[in-house]
Amino acid sequence: MIPIMGPLGKNKKLKVLLIDDDIFFRKLYRDKMTRAGYLFIEAINGIEGLHKVISDEPDLVLLDLMLPRKNGFDVLKEIKTNTTTKHIPVIILSSLGQESDLKEGMALGAEDYFVKGEVCLSDVVEKVNYILSKKK
Repeated sequence: MIPIMGPLGKNKKLKVLLIDDDIFFRKLYRDKMTRAGYLFIEAINGIEGLHKVISDEPDLVLLDLMLPRKNGFDVLKEIKTNTTTKHIPVIILSSLGQESDLKEGMALGAEDYFVKGEVCLSDVVEKVNYILSKKK
């Protein structure tokens, strides 16, 4: 990942926020995204995730759907209906693999939908790279 040029010519790392309550999953993605050159932020529930979307202004959100305190569908709805956050791309990473879940996630504005047990980390990083390269 190539950092974009920030103000005054300084390199600015792109920020990726993962909202997931699984500590092992967060560690895997923290390691992989950090090695890919991203500034990695995490949240363990839907409410904390929404706060971090607003306060940390990530460039992309990786979102689980089965979250404590506020589920991922509700988090996605709030991100996409808020005028200050609706431009942030969201990729769903969930254990829910039903066609109806995928359709709902995409209808709510997700860029993509991956089922955790069926995708490798490298494919997710590749998708993140692709989406963020379009933002430059």
